[in-house]
Amino acid sequence: MAEAAKTAPTPRKKAAVAGPRRRVKRESVPPETLELYLGVITESLADDKAEDIVVIDLTGRAAFADRMVVATGLADRQITAMATHLERKLGEVGLKRVLIEGANGSDWVLIDAGDIVVHLFKPEARALYALERMWGAELDDAGEGPVQTL
Repeated sequence: MAEAAKTAPTPRKKAAVAGPRRRVKRESVPPETLELYLGVITESLADDKAEDIVVIDLTGRAAFADRMVVATGLADRQITAMATHLERKLGEVGLKRVLIEGANGSDWVLIDAGDIVVHLFKPEARALYALERMWGAELDDAGEGPVQTL
């Protein structure tokens, strides 16, 4: 046991001892560009028959994005198609770096479009995770709701 304590630390252990890295401040896109991307996303989801599309304003509440879009699809194929269409349409308006997680047939697909994060759920998963409640108006002290249902 004493020998194990004398071995040189791994890079992972060194990083853990050093603590978290400095956070890099995220650069937001201009408001008109954000609204353009949001319009493309909500229109694409509506065209693909997404249900219960909700836009949540995260400005000043989260460091990872300014808007969150939550929508429901009824089948794996529909959700995968919605994600693929979003990626293509956002690329057409100039957003080239769109990351998609879970598009291979899961109950929840996450699309990271920079300042906008899109969650596509099957109905059961959406009820289980309840992102609207987690990020919704009832958590705000101001009383103004950041949640917009389309």
